[in-house]
Amino acid sequence: MTSRLRIIVTGLIAQYPLGGVTWDYVQYVLGLAQLGHDVYYIEDTGQWPYNPGEGGLGKGCDFNIEYLAGIMSRYGLADQWAYRFPWQSQWFGLSGTKRQEVIQSADLLINISGTLERPEEYRQVRRLAYIDSDPVFTQVKLARGQLDFRKWIDLHDVQFSFGECLSSAVPATGHQWRPTRQPIVLSEWHPEVPHREVFTTVMNWTSYKPVVYGRQSYGQKDIEFMRFQELPNLVAPTVLEIAVNTGKTRRTPRQLLAHKGWQVVDPAKVCPDLDTYRQYIESSRAEWSVAKNGYVLGQPGWFSCRSACYLAAGRPVAVQDTGFSNVLPVGEGLLTFTTVEEAVAAINEIEANYPRHAKTARALAMEYFDAPRVLTRLIDEALQA
Repeated sequence: MTSRLRIIVTGLIAQYPLGGVTWDYVQYVLGLAQLGHDVYYIEDTGQWPYNPGEGGLGKGCDFNIEYLAGIMSRYGLADQWAYRFPWQSQWFGLSGTKRQEVIQSADLLINISGTLERPEEYRQVRRLAYIDSDPVFTQVKLARGQLDFRKWIDLHDVQFSFGECLSSAVPATGHQWRPTRQPIVLSEWHPEVPHREVFTTVMNWTSYKPVVYGRQSYGQKDIEFMRFQELPNLVAPTVLEIAVNTGKTRRTPRQLLAHKGWQVVDPAKVCPDLDTYRQYIESSRAEWSVAKNGYVLGQPGWFSCRSACYLAAGRPVAVQDTGFSNVLPVGEGLLTFTTVEEAVAAINEIEANYPRHAKTARALAMEYFDAPRVLTRLIDEALQA
C-alpha cells in the first residue's frame, strides 16, 4: 500500500447540498481516510451556493456551511475541511494558517469534476490530478478550441476520466486520459435492507444545453429517455419509478410520463440529503435508467456513480450501454440495453432471477468499485505519471 500521504479532495458538497451530489464526493474523502491518508476536503468553486430550501441561489451560505460541517463531523473529519464563499472570498472551516500549511505540504490534490475554480493557486501541492466525470462533453469542449478550458485542464499534472475506454467517436485532445471510476465505500451500503417491488432511478432530465461538434449534437438524458417512454406498458406488472428534477434547460414532461405509466416522484422530497438518498436506493428492487445522449453517441465507457451505489446496495442494475461493457462484466447483476426490446428483456431477466442478480450486483461492487482498490490505483498513477 502507498505510504501515508496528505491528500486534498475538491467537490460540490456545500455548493449543491443534495443527496446524490454528496455521495459523489464524500466517498472519495471517506475512502482515502480509511486507507490511512491525511485527507482534507477543500471546496473552492467560486460559485454562489444553491439552497434547496429556497429553490435556488441562497441569500448567503449559512445553510450550506451547516450541511458541509455536519457531514464532515459525522465521519470524524470536523477539523479537515474548508469552504470559500465567493462574497468577499470568505473562508470557513480550517483557519487561514492551517489551510495554507495543508496546501503547501500536500502530496496530491484530486480535482473531481473540475470543481476547483483556480488550480493555479494550488500549484504548491506536489501533484494535481484532474478527474473528468463528464466524458465526451469534456473532450468536445477541448476539441472546439475553448482555449481557457484547455489552459485550465493543462494546469494539472495528470488527467483521469470516467470514460474508461474512450472510443474513436470521442474527439482527441492531446491528453492521456487515464481510466478511473467512482470509489464506493461499501460499508455505507446495506443489501440486507428490505425493498419495495419497484425499479427506480434518480436523474436530471437535462443538465445543460446540447453541444455541437463536427455537425454532431451531443444531448442530455431527455433525448434518450423519450425513446423508452412506452416501457412501463411493456413490462407490466413491474413498476418503474423515476425521481426526476424539472430540468435546467427543458422541463420534465411529468404529465406525459405519468400517462405512459411511469411513477414520477420529486427527488427534493424522496431523496434530498445523504441519508434519504441512500434509503431511496436501498428501498428499490433494482435500477433502470438511460444515459446522456452524448454518452450513448460517444461510447466512452462511462458508468454512473449512482448506479455504482445501487450495485453496492445489492440492487441489480439495467442501464443503457455507453461502452462500459468493454471494462465491466455484464449480463448478471449488471445488464445493458440499447433498444426498447433489450430493455424489456433486461427487466424481465432481473425479475425472473432476482436473488442471483442481487447477489452478483453486490459482488460486482466489491470487485470493481471498492474504494480502497479504486483510490489506491488512482493515487499510484497520479504520483508516478
